[in-house]
Amino acid sequence: MERTVEVDRGAYADVVTPWEQEAWRGAVFEWVDGELARCGLRLKGVPRVRVRPWSVLMRIPVGGQGPVWFKANPPAGVFEGPLTAALARWVPEYVLRPLAVDGDRGWSLLPDGGPLFREVEMAPRAWEELLSGYAKMQRALVPRVGELGALGVPRLRVSEVPASFDQLAENASLEPDQRARLDALRPRLVDWCEELDALGVPDSLDHADLHEGQLFHPEPGRFTYFDWGDAIVSHPFASLRIPAQRAAERYGPGVLPRLRDAYLAPWTDLGLSAAELRRAARIAWRLGALGRARAWTRLFPSATGTVDGARSLLETGDAPPF
Repeated sequence: MERTVEVDRGAYADVVTPWEQEAWRGAVFEWVDGELARCGLRLKGVPRVRVRPWSVLMRIPVGGQGPVWFKANPPAGVFEGPLTAALARWVPEYVLRPLAVDGDRGWSLLPDGGPLFREVEMAPRAWEELLSGYAKMQRALVPRVGELGALGVPRLRVSEVPASFDQLAENASLEPDQRARLDALRPRLVDWCEELDALGVPDSLDHADLHEGQLFHPEPGRFTYFDWGDAIVSHPFASLRIPAQRAAERYGPGVLPRLRDAYLAPWTDLGLSAAELRRAARIAWRLGALGRARAWTRLFPSATGTVDGARSLLETGDAPPF
């Protein structure tokens, strides 16, 4: 028996996902019903489903509390559920604790995290706090890098960046001027990687798409980071680029030095000077575009995906605005 649901396809009316398969939908509702019952919850109302090429997300109203959320990841992001569960054990103060995870099928059932950061009144100070908290979480995860890899989270060491750059550029169909710009960028990329590697900042978890719609802000001073489907184990400072750019768009570039320093503060125990940490942040800012391009082409391994990824790489030549 088919359930009554509201379906939002956004700009992707013709996208083909498992949601189109009746058997798959039936299996989802059977699993959700069972896990809700295990938690003492029951569906009450009409679920709303958001179908996108990169995930199927369903808001499930339940009696007596806020909604819960079902998420189905594509094969390239199937690690997100097990990763979310592991983070809830390792750094519970920073993440959601899933109600249930089916790692084989890439399914997760999550509680509501409260208001999104973009939905609350923000000030530059709040951006400093969220970046400081995020860096503390990354710092705590440094000893877990091997375990993150065992969960299937992709890894990109700084020393591997030039080869990843070559692979992405080779698979993209670009205009001649774009190809020339990428070719000219490679020697500088090698130099940046060698310098960054020599500074000795250890790898950690990079969210790769951290912005105001990817974290909850349930109360002052508290932030909950979620949506780990693009995550990668790599140089942690590459994470700074996206949230810093979003803050600069809102408040102007004058906020960037304070955001950078708030993010770097939890890393001072590495024994690097403030100047060395800031230099590492400047280089990693450039490499952050590569991590985002890898995530994009991992989810969409098509000609279009590689072109979009390669175009984003051209931004790596931009000087960081701090």
